[in-house]
Amino acid sequence: MQDTPPAPDAQETPPSSPPSQQPSPNRVPMLILAYLGIFALIPLLVEKEDSEVQWHAKHGLVLLISWIVLAMVVAMLGQMPVVGGVLGCAVAPFLWLVLCIVQIVGMVKALRGERMIIPGISDYADRW
Repeated sequence: MQDTPPAPDAQETPPSSPPSQQPSPNRVPMLILAYLGIFALIPLLVEKEDSEVQWHAKHGLVLLISWIVLAMVVAMLGQMPVVGGVLGCAVAPFLWLVLCIVQIVGMVKALRGERMIIPGISDYADRW
């Protein structure tokens, strides 16, 4: 008589592979919207399953909030007689340029699958 191997238990199941995180077909526009100010709310609310889009949307919102705070400070300082002229003519346009550059770099890095870490701002976004 030949020994046959025991039949596998019906209760044993092979380990299942983790669910594959397929990027959504809307990923590219959502990553772009993540860095366009208030439009970052769209990917934050729509793409709840895509952790990469969520990460960029949170960082885009924190960038927007920090920009609003900075603009308010510049506006308040701009009311001062001497400092206001310097801030209005030199610093404010420079800050707008910096914001545009940061947004464009954020979009490009997001589309390449990279993450842009902004010191101070990324710390707040990671708390969500």
